[in-house]
Amino acid sequence: METPLPSASPAPKDPSPSTPGQPNRPQPSTPDPPLPEIPGTGLLRQGDSGHGVYELQVRLLQIAHIYDGGAINGRYDGEVRAAVTLFQKRYGVHGDESGVYGDNTRLALMLRTR
Repeated sequence: METPLPSASPAPKDPSPSTPGQPNRPQPSTPDPPLPEIPGTGLLRQGDSGHGVYELQVRLLQIAHIYDGGAINGRYDGEVRAAVTLFQKRYGVHGDESGVYGDNTRLALMLRTR
C-alpha cells in the first residue's frame, strides 16, 4: 500500500505591490508631515509683515535705483510694492502679479543679490 505524499501548498502571496526588478517595499501607513515653511518663502504682498519682508527689503536695496533709501522694517507697504513692480519691469519678470513677491520674482532677485 502506498502512502500519499503531502501536497505542497502554494507560497503565500505578498500583499504589497512590487515593481519588476525592484524589491517589495511596504507602503507607508501615514503620510509624511508637511515641511515647515522657511522664513522668506511663499507669496508676499502689500500688507504683509515679518522676516520674509525684511529679507526682501534688504535684497531690494542691493539693486541700484529700485528701492534707494527704502526702509528695512519688515512691513510690505506701498513703497515696497512699487519697488517690486519696478524690479519686475526692469528685469522682465513674468508669472507673478505686478508688485507681488512670488516665486519668479524671488528667483530673479536672489540671482542678482546676496
